[in-house]
Amino acid sequence: MKLWQSLPAFEDLNPIVRLHQHLLKRVIERCVPLEHVAIIQDGNRRYARSRGIATLIGHTLGAKTTDDVANWCLELEIKHLTVYTFSTENFGRPEEEKEYLFDLIERKLLELCESERVHENRVRVQAIGRMDLLPLRIQKAAKKVENTTKKYDNMYFNVALAYGGQCELVDAAKALATQVKNGNIKPEEVDENLIGQHLYPSNDHSLPKVDLMIRTGGEIRTSNFLPWQANGNECAACFCAPYWPQFSKIDFLRALRIAQTRKALTDRAQINRLNYH
Repeated sequence: MKLWQSLPAFEDLNPIVRLHQHLLKRVIERCVPLEHVAIIQDGNRRYARSRGIATLIGHTLGAKTTDDVANWCLELEIKHLTVYTFSTENFGRPEEEKEYLFDLIERKLLELCESERVHENRVRVQAIGRMDLLPLRIQKAAKKVENTTKKYDNMYFNVALAYGGQCELVDAAKALATQVKNGNIKPEEVDENLIGQHLYPSNDHSLPKVDLMIRTGGEIRTSNFLPWQANGNECAACFCAPYWPQFSKIDFLRALRIAQTRKALTDRAQINRLNYH
């Protein structure tokens, strides 16, 4: 399988770390694969400050880590990757930083649109969130890459832009209320499945339940990210210390293994309860 090209991280050059990665990967591949991994990419600015470089450069370094993680998901055949790229709260950041982020997001979306590796691996790219709040150039770039990759189904790469979990639920409620008002559905027909069908993205399908949520940067909170898809599911959460630009493959593999182990224990407990009754 061809993957997005990336340079090896420093840790990958260590033979002991490489061996650890190899062994972890073998164990992970023998277990039931995770379908949906969601990531809160935190710590770009703090990483830059810790290195004595401009904080804005931290976002560019973090974008490279995002490319790497997408690469690893392809390698491990993870079907859905959703990354928290720009939240509704991020609109409160300084204008200079927002413009830098908007430039970076636009450039990365257009790179994905033209990437041979995206097309070779049939990766579908989708933007989720209140896109109308973003500059028109980002809306156009997102629409371009969505249209270019809309027929692909090997992997789904979901980019959360102008996203807020409560906003997503409000938008779904409004859409359902409109359908009830227009007589398309009856109030008693509204259930969990119908609500799920009206969550982002609002095209031909919604995001599946999250199997693993990762947050980098040492924070222990989910920051309004995918509340319906994660909190209504047996979702494992991994809060790790490395800032996002430092996040390595070994960190990713460890998080996957934690989620797989938790899922196996949960499944075993459910079986035992059924046998008991």
